[in-house]
Amino acid sequence: MFEGLYFSKFSFHLEARDTIILPPYKGSTFRGGFGHAFKRIVCSARRRSCDECLLRKRCIYIYVFDTPPPEGSEVLRKYTNVPHPFVIEPPLDPGRIYAPGEPLVFSLVLVGRATEYLPYFIYTFEELGDIGIGKGRGRYRLTKVVQNGCGGETAVYSASEKALSADRRTLTPADLPTDHGENTTLTLRFLTPARIISRGSLVVDLEFHHLVRSLLRRVSSLTYFHCSSRLELDFRGMIESAAAVTTVERRLRWYDWERYSARQATRMKMGGVVGGVRFRGKLHDFMPLVRIGEFLHVGKGTSFGLGRYMVENGG
Repeated sequence: MFEGLYFSKFSFHLEARDTIILPPYKGSTFRGGFGHAFKRIVCSARRRSCDECLLRKRCIYIYVFDTPPPEGSEVLRKYTNVPHPFVIEPPLDPGRIYAPGEPLVFSLVLVGRATEYLPYFIYTFEELGDIGIGKGRGRYRLTKVVQNGCGGETAVYSASEKALSADRRTLTPADLPTDHGENTTLTLRFLTPARIISRGSLVVDLEFHHLVRSLLRRVSSLTYFHCSSRLELDFRGMIESAAAVTTVERRLRWYDWERYSARQATRMKMGGVVGGVRFRGKLHDFMPLVRIGEFLHVGKGTSFGLGRYMVENGG
């Protein structure tokens, strides 16, 4: 059903070297710090803007962080950027201060061709540890990287040995949990703010068809641009079926947070809904898409870790 899509998920284990002070929502800190350090590492023309660079079409930074649609693209041709091939999942704990020696863990999801660039991500986050993050730029050390799969965890990098394992694999939709039965009810919990757009506005009273529309857009775009494949789905039929699913319980609230955009020299509001929602209807055929969304997130701002949810029950 979703042939061609593949991705990997990794946990990065850090240890504070200095006192690290982070905001309540840590996604902006990790994503912003990564972008700054990543460009320093891979950019060979640091004094030029990316728009003027002759290496733009071959640049790893552009592909990963700016992600323009390729020439001759059959979809999203009018867009200047397409979905990034990565998701940074920040720590969910509400703590803001990490004393020297305390652990800190975040996750990274890489999609399609970006899975080949894991060594660049590891090296960048090691460099970011020397630069420092958060208020006062507290430093950390990267101790290990672990791959997360449906069958458990596998160590892929050890900082003490400076060794990257070749024993890494990608996940496909076929590897994700299979939900049996009729699946007449589904409960989701949004762990980070979900910014789902419908008719040009952010959705507050989430319905199932809002979720399905947003997931279909995201998953089909990621598959096309980063996995070089097209999903053969009945999009119209799926959306019509999703509209028949009812919302029986909604325990959602709005969570507001801001980030500073250096490019636009302004603060940007990035709020979204968090909490639980329960649906009822013919859900079985939607479960592969919902399970994919647990890894790839949904809505806007996913590279900051937004739109993360978990299935609390599948039937």
